Amino acid sequence: MVSFKTFLLTLVLYMLQGAGTSLIKLNNNGYEDVVIAINPDLPEDENLIQEIQNIVTEASTYLYQATEKRFYFKGVSILIPKTWKTKPDYQKPKLEIYDNADIFIEVPNPPGYNVPRTDQIRECGKMGERIHLTPDIILNKMVKEYGPPGKILVHEWAHLRWGVFEEYNEEEPFYKKSTLCSDAITGTNKVNVCSGGSCSIRSCRTDPNTGKFQKECLFIPDRGQTEKASIMFMQSIDSVVEFCRKENHNKDAPNAQNRKCNLRSTWEVIQDSEDYKTSTPMTAAQPPKPSFSLKQIGERILCLVLDKSGSMASGDRLNRLKQASKLFLLQIIEKGSWVGMITFDSAATIQSDLVQIETDDQRNTLITKLPGIASGGTSICSGLRAAFTAIRKKFSTDGAEIVLLTDGEDSTIRTCFEEVRQSGAIIHTVALGPSADRALEELSKLTDNAQNNGLIDAFSALSSGNGMITQRSIQLESKGATLKDGEWMNGTVIIDNTIGNDTLFLVTWTANQPQISVSDPSGKIYSNFSVDTNSKMAYLQIPDTAKDGIWTYSLKSSAQTLTMTVTSRAANPSVPPITVDAKMNENNSSFPSPVIAYAEVRQGSLPIIGANVTALIESADGTTVTLDLLDNGAGADAYKNDGVYSRYFTAYKTDGRYSLKVRALGGTNTQKSRPQVNGALYVPGWVENGEIKMNPPKPEISEDEIQGNNLSFSRTSLGGSFILTNIPSGPIPDIFPPNQIIDLEANIEDNHINLTWTAPGDNYDEGQAQYYIIRMMNTSDFIPNDANSKEVFMFEPVDLTIENGTTVFFAIKAVDKANLTSPISNIAQASLYVPEVPAGVSISTIVLSVVGAVAGICIIAGVTLCILNKNKR
Repeated sequence: MVSFKTFLLTLVLYMLQGAGTSLIKLNNNGYEDVVIAINPDLPEDENLIQEIQNIVTEASTYLYQATEKRFYFKGVSILIPKTWKTKPDYQKPKLEIYDNADIFIEVPNPPGYNVPRTDQIRECGKMGERIHLTPDIILNKMVKEYGPPGKILVHEWAHLRWGVFEEYNEEEPFYKKSTLCSDAITGTNKVNVCSGGSCSIRSCRTDPNTGKFQKECLFIPDRGQTEKASIMFMQSIDSVVEFCRKENHNKDAPNAQNRKCNLRSTWEVIQDSEDYKTSTPMTAAQPPKPSFSLKQIGERILCLVLDKSGSMASGDRLNRLKQASKLFLLQIIEKGSWVGMITFDSAATIQSDLVQIETDDQRNTLITKLPGIASGGTSICSGLRAAFTAIRKKFSTDGAEIVLLTDGEDSTIRTCFEEVRQSGAIIHTVALGPSADRALEELSKLTDNAQNNGLIDAFSALSSGNGMITQRSIQLESKGATLKDGEWMNGTVIIDNTIGNDTLFLVTWTANQPQISVSDPSGKIYSNFSVDTNSKMAYLQIPDTAKDGIWTYSLKSSAQTLTMTVTSRAANPSVPPITVDAKMNENNSSFPSPVIAYAEVRQGSLPIIGANVTALIESADGTTVTLDLLDNGAGADAYKNDGVYSRYFTAYKTDGRYSLKVRALGGTNTQKSRPQVNGALYVPGWVENGEIKMNPPKPEISEDEIQGNNLSFSRTSLGGSFILTNIPSGPIPDIFPPNQIIDLEANIEDNHINLTWTAPGDNYDEGQAQYYIIRMMNTSDFIPNDANSKEVFMFEPVDLTIENGTTVFFAIKAVDKANLTSPISNIAQASLYVPEVPAGVSISTIVLSVVGAVAGICIIAGVTLCILNKNKR
């Protein structure tokens, strides 16, 4: 495949960033520009808006006290759906859109699944993606199960803003007692048995093989408590008002906070944050009241600002501009949007005032306005000013979008920066060619921006940010190739049953029109492409809803470069389509900071697991590195089977801008899954005045709602660009250690101990580590597998007697060929429990550490590995 940069001459693309690009700022201890978005699918409810304000105000006071008077909520915008009635006090959004909302109030999926959660894909201490709440939580209908909604919000805010994790573990709820921060939390352990519409409560039983309580056992807290910690364990308890601190943190507990944050407490992670380091406590007893702005999403208002200066004649730039703009006008811009067009060289011309797109004729009329000849100088500011003028004839520029496409050869661009800042408009800037002025990057920083690679791909990604995913154009295929004379470019694209409306196949070429044919799953051949020989492009619009299944395309050509782009929209306005969102962990990284690629594959709120996801990372010189992204809960991947596919990227060579593009394919092992629950703990019931009062059973997602395997689809997604700096010249030194092992598991069978984990690599999760060392025996023959494969190690301890009641703790490190060691793994435990042994059996006191460092050196510095007596709870 040819590099897209080779034939598009695209150096830098500055565009609107996707989900996760938060606007939040910390200003004098107060969080400003927090965006809360109400899902457009929710029915109109004025009470919901008022309750959101009440909850944020309540949460602000709680947050203020929990952080020792350091932080509170200062300014919050609430995004109101376009479908709700308009009111005089509703403002127009500026940079606030659904894609950068921090908190989503959404329809529970499936119905009744009112589970608060926060999407976290990055490592400990890094900001999360978004908080999900439902109307029932906001309207105080889930207080018994999760606690007051203001306290729920603070729990989720700690996930989102500071990158901390849960201090409970629903998969292993009993460890010593409960996996909580403080032992002072009191309660009882019971099983709630329901049958035939009635329920009874009985005592917990122990598993005869493990000595632990059986899975049905629940920890039911006392309603009256005095313990103040911890918010990340059970914020629902009235007395809990603090985060867990170093002094009361349980390092032994097998929870996500210990596993991902190297055994540090929540408060220690918060203290390491920039928020904490750049703030000082306030003195007032209560924080100031938050201010709220109600902003309603309206009709999309967009103006194309297109460079037709003489330098655009170089390298076929003007023709590529026309191809991408035509695709945008034909397919990407949504019906009902207002669109205008400006062209500029040394001066600007309004080619079309704003026109509301209702018919194909209006789209085609705009296409005729695209520039045909490149000449003259370059005045970007003239183009922007003309766009402001065109927009203001009908609307305010607040929240309006400007798509600026230019080669950027204009040294005067900084003269209009303040006008851009004051306009309130969102600027999507696409800069072409190696001479693009560096000030374009600064211009984009005045708005919400992202950088993507490939001009047609960039325009394909310019879908509306109004939160209505069923209206968006979704890219299924984006492929390019340079062919020799008479060669074919063949391929397939999957139309799945979540899409199929408004499907378009677009072909471009650089010399002569190729032979083109497309066939649907039944074998029907489509060859009636609309051809624009001047722009060197052809397109086919599939009528009605495209048949789901595998579509095939074939292109035969003379020696030249061809591209194929396929886009579509949701088949059903009430069924969300499968989507892929790609991104890097940072927009700017300095060597040797870790660089991670992510792709989130979902259908609505449900993760898609088992897909084949590939990242294509391209450098400024056109070199492309291919990475298979994984959802295995190891290496760079935060959670297994959460629909987020991840991988470290270390194969870079020079400073500069790199771009990310992701392909995702579903197949026989692909399916929907349950959402990863990383949020407030569900409370099964309460002990009140000695009486147990159970809550309704925790909502679960049934197998019918998940459905089976064989979820076939194809998608492509742009993940923006990122800048790498300080990369050494010449060979890159080997300074990347194996990644941390976070899925170590242990169990005892007879006199043997079995350990399993996912193998790290030589460089994070790439390659093969050199060896592991187990501290009590010679393991020189244990050669690590390739990264991301499953390791299984069984051994019989030497000079160690495993008796009934023995509990052993393990941790592991790996070593690479440069003798670099991975961080400490999660701590795993294995216990032996034999019920037949009479009471009073002597309990061994054992410390057994599995390490990957120099033999004889305990790597678990500062951590006491306690050996427990028989589990008593």
